[in-house]
Amino acid sequence: MVVVGAGGVGKSALTIQLIQNHFVEEYDPTIEDSYRKQVVIDGEICLLDILDTAGQEEYSAMRDQYMRTGQGFLCVFAVNNDKSYEDINKYREQIKRVKDADEVPMVLVGNKIDLPSRSFSANEVQEFSKSCNIPYVETSAKTRQGVEEAFYTLVREIKNMERRKGKIVKSENENVAYCKLTVLCLAPVGFTYLPEFNSESLSVMMVIAIFVN
Repeated sequence: MVVVGAGGVGKSALTIQLIQNHFVEEYDPTIEDSYRKQVVIDGEICLLDILDTAGQEEYSAMRDQYMRTGQGFLCVFAVNNDKSYEDINKYREQIKRVKDADEVPMVLVGNKIDLPSRSFSANEVQEFSKSCNIPYVETSAKTRQGVEEAFYTLVREIKNMERRKGKIVKSENENVAYCKLTVLCLAPVGFTYLPEFNSESLSVMMVIAIFVN
């Protein structure tokens, strides 16, 4: 799950809000930090391991590697920033180029909806997302509005594609199925949530336990 977008749109803030349930206004950027959270999505237990990496322009050369490894993408822009919205197409095209596929799980995320002014309406963005055939979710990393919905929607998109491709693997226990997903975030943060995680790894695995009735 790769989180992409222009600098300052709130990529790290969204991730930290999801993991730790609070809004971080200031932090010291680092190259990468790791996070872990167990959640329930549609009645299914999901263990999320998230590697949060630098999003500054000087690290842009690393993006191809992250995109190549990731299986789903949050394309984040700020609703009060025209340029960040315009950049979304650039990220979408880069993702499709790196993945060598026209169909890749993505969710378009409009962040900072708590701010009083915005550059365009939700309807405008929804029309764009429909034309791209990807879901659109509006969020506020500050108030937590829409944060879970954005990440959970992407998990559903990834799982749907994996099912279509027949890549969800049954374990020896027939009551449980597992789907291994790479989770990455292209954004700087200022502290490590899981210091024991191997920070040299460029990808981590998210195991989704699907309980079959």
